[in-house]
Amino acid sequence: MSTDLATALTEGPPLVLDGGLSNQLASAGHDLSDELWSARLLAEAPEAITEAHLAYYRAGADVAITASYQATFEGFARRGIDHAEAARLLTSSVELARAAARRAEATRPLWVAASAGPYGAMLADGSEYRGRYGLTRTELERFHRPRLEVLAEAAPDILALETIPDTDEAAALLHAVRGLGIPAWLSYTIDGNHTRAGQPLEAAFALAADAEEIIAVGVNCCAPEDVPRAVETAARITGKPVVAYPNSGETWNARTRSWDNAPTLTPALSTTGARLVGGCCRVGPETITAIARALGRT
Repeated sequence: MSTDLATALTEGPPLVLDGGLSNQLASAGHDLSDELWSARLLAEAPEAITEAHLAYYRAGADVAITASYQATFEGFARRGIDHAEAARLLTSSVELARAAARRAEATRPLWVAASAGPYGAMLADGSEYRGRYGLTRTELERFHRPRLEVLAEAAPDILALETIPDTDEAAALLHAVRGLGIPAWLSYTIDGNHTRAGQPLEAAFALAADAEEIIAVGVNCCAPEDVPRAVETAARITGKPVVAYPNSGETWNARTRSWDNAPTLTPALSTTGARLVGGCCRVGPETITAIARALGRT
C-alpha cells in the first residue's frame, strides 16, 4: 500500500489529478476513433502517452491516470493481441506514467493511478453510461480480476476503479480488488444524485464504506454541477477522502459529431471539499493548471 499517497489524501492541501488523457492525445493529433480508444497507443505510440502524462504533471497534476481505462484482455483479443502481449501492454501503461513522472523532474511527489474502467468501456458502445449489462456480479468480478492482477503487479500507487455506472459493478469490483496489495479509489459516473443506472448515491457510496482496500471514493465523467452534492454525500456516507474529476461541461452532439455549449468546469471545483481534484473528458492542461493554482499547489 502506498502509505505516502494515503497520507497525502488525508493531510495537507488537496491533491491535483490530471485531465482527460484522450483530450491531450487528440490535441497532439492522434486519431482515437477506435474501439480501443487511447489503449491502442500503448502498442502503436507509447511515447505519445508518456508525453501526454508529462504535459499534465508539468501543468500541476500530482497524480496521473494511466492509459488502461479501455485496455482489457477481451478488447485486445478482438484485435488479434494474445494474452501475454495484452498483459505486457497493461503493465506498460503504468511504466509509461512512471517515465513521465521521472521526466517531469518535479520537487513534489508524483503518483500514478492505474485505471480500470467499467465493463461497458470494453464493449465500446456507450453502455458504461448506462450499466446493467445483464451480467451477474460473479461474471463481472471474473472479467475485472485478471486485469486488476496485472495492473497491481506493475506497482502503481493506487488503482482507479473509475466511471462505474451502477452498484452491481461496484460490488463486483470491491470483491475483485481484495488481496491485491494495492489501494484503490472507487469513482462513479453519475447523473444528479444518482448513478447512471439510477441508484441513489447514498446506497452506492455505502458499499465502499467498510472496504479496506478503498481509500477514497468519488465521482468522475459527470457534469461539474453534480459534483458538490456528490462530494458531500460521499464524505458523509463513507468518512473517506473524496475524488472529483468531472467533464468540462460541454455536451456531445451525436448528430453533428461535435461538442455543444461552453465549458462550465472552473477552478471553483477546488472548493467542494474533495481531496483529489481534476478533470475528465474535454479537460486539458490549462484547466488543471488553474485548479492547481486555486489550491495553492503551483
